[in-house]
Amino acid sequence: MGKTGVEQTGSVAAKGYFASILARDPAARSWFDVATLYPGVQALGLHRLAHALWRRGWRWAAQAVARLSRFLTGIEIHPGARIGRRFFIDHGMGVVIGETAEVGDDCTLYQGVTLGGTSWQPEKRHPTLGNNVVVGAGAKVLGPITVGDGARIGSNSVVVKDVPPGATVVGIPGQVVVKRSERERTRAALAQKIGFEAYGQAAQMPDPVAQAIDRVLDHLAVVDRRMGALCEELRKAGIPLTDLTEISNRHGNGAAGPKHEAAAPQPPEHNS
Repeated sequence: MGKTGVEQTGSVAAKGYFASILARDPAARSWFDVATLYPGVQALGLHRLAHALWRRGWRWAAQAVARLSRFLTGIEIHPGARIGRRFFIDHGMGVVIGETAEVGDDCTLYQGVTLGGTSWQPEKRHPTLGNNVVVGAGAKVLGPITVGDGARIGSNSVVVKDVPPGATVVGIPGQVVVKRSERERTRAALAQKIGFEAYGQAAQMPDPVAQAIDRVLDHLAVVDRRMGALCEELRKAGIPLTDLTEISNRHGNGAAGPKHEAAAPQPPEHNS
């Protein structure tokens, strides 16, 4: 007998979930290892059960399942929290997710993360994470704030204000690093062009050396554009660039013009 539509849908969803974890965690070896050894996966499975009980009004049973999950995995997710698809908690020890927290699809949390509240009032008091959000180890996201799709929160940051989509937040209190702009894309392309890899951590961990490299790359980009415009004007004027290249190679790169050597003195002629 073939599988029902519900069974097929569940099987596809499970395969997609394990595949997403294998893609995000290079230490993962197989779906079996992920299913049986990863506390984040086990905590999420128990939360699904606890959340279903919570929604049906069986609050004590839901809380009991959540306490069991915390005992077994070291991860505390309140039964009332709403968790999206393909949610992954890597390592997981010490993660706390509050009652009114909402987590979108394809989000990743690392150990020690807290999605906590700042109020004792019975209202929305925990953060909302969009899709594809990554929260680094030890970060604290507090209050009824919104973290936009694709945002990144650096390790040990404390975030108490809304985060725009695609931005990176670092520090205490968390400061927004503007998402990758056209200028940053130009820097990366130019860095690759001149032969070194871009400093991937610079956007998340700014430092003076990275900022100095940024300035150099910005200057080189301006020079590159001006040289392109100059070459175009020379072409329009009918000056062959190949001749200029030959002259440059013959007399040295960057030379303003040919160097003239002084003629060697000739010995005086003697009349016989």
